[in-house]
Amino acid sequence: MKRKTFDLRAWPRVTHHTQTVTHVPGYVIVDFTAHAVIRPLDVPVPGAEGLARVLDSGFRWVRAHPTETGEGMAGYALTAMLDADGRPVQFYVDLHGGEGVNDTGLPWHDDLYLDVIGRPDAADPWQVAATRVIDGDDLQDAVDSGQVSADLARQTWQAAHTVAAQLQAGVFAPLDVLRRYLEDPYT
Repeated sequence: MKRKTFDLRAWPRVTHHTQTVTHVPGYVIVDFTAHAVIRPLDVPVPGAEGLARVLDSGFRWVRAHPTETGEGMAGYALTAMLDADGRPVQFYVDLHGGEGVNDTGLPWHDDLYLDVIGRPDAADPWQVAATRVIDGDDLQDAVDSGQVSADLARQTWQAAHTVAAQLQAGVFAPLDVLRRYLEDPYT
């Protein structure tokens, strides 16, 4: 597994940004605003044709990273990508095999390769209309190279399908945490 720290400040696509870190009960919220983007990012849309822009000038990436599972324990973290008007354009869930907060206050996770992408509903962007599990080939490569056991890979696939179902059912707790933060950013 690769240990990743959620810190977008060095992102080459973005030439001017702000990033704040806020601690709320059970989560660290990393709020990144891309003020000037030199190369926008478009990605495939789950359950639809075409691409969605998830990064451009004025867009925000806001991450709800749980702090209660700890090192060596399976979990997930959610990033909401918001357009310049603050409307969600994509939800992105990282599945991981451990998490924590480093000495600078930024969250880290041990990546389990699978991710779940959610497409916001057109009528209510805080509802998820469709999901897709991605990067299964990366997880299989990790199994083949001995970095991840076959049993852990099976558990990760099960977790991905559970997360996707919870997103579509409107019961994925980190999504509620992000929505509350964005409505009242604990200031």
